[in-house]
Amino acid sequence: MSGMHEDLVELQVLGVRRQVPLDQVVVLLLDMAGGRVLPIVVGLTEGQAIAAGQAGVVPPRPMTHDLLASVLQSLGAVLERVEIVALIDGVFHAELVLGDGRRIDSRASDAIALAVRTSSPVLCERSVLEDSALDVQDAASDEDEEVEEFRAFLDTVNADDFVGTDEGDKGPSS
Repeated sequence: MSGMHEDLVELQVLGVRRQVPLDQVVVLLLDMAGGRVLPIVVGLTEGQAIAAGQAGVVPPRPMTHDLLASVLQSLGAVLERVEIVALIDGVFHAELVLGDGRRIDSRASDAIALAVRTSSPVLCERSVLEDSALDVQDAASDEDEEVEEFRAFLDTVNADDFVGTDEGDKGPSS
């Protein structure tokens, strides 16, 4: 990234997941430099489009995002990058940035679906990332702490601590 994009952070599309309890589709974007994940709730159709594009699935007939990628290519336009520029009232706003500098307003989900089809980078305004991302390093370090505590516990016990009584292990009274 050049210096003019210093307020932007490059993200990697980790994938699309379905949150079971809430029945929501979420695209996960990783800030590799900062160890944060930006979750964006998307519609089912958009989630499928992102997952299909990421997997390189080529449908027999072009889907909407495949069509848009073809239109850009046919017109000689290049999608230089996608920028997630704002979070307004719980909705992520994005822009398609073309090679000639033109910017096109877009839903974040559509921009990401197009980016995975054109191998274009996904960038995010640093302020949006700081307000909305989850710090995976903290979660990992909490997990590491729990593992270390369990290991310390194992160091203090021996096999006799786990042996049942002379009467054997008893289940519920019969």
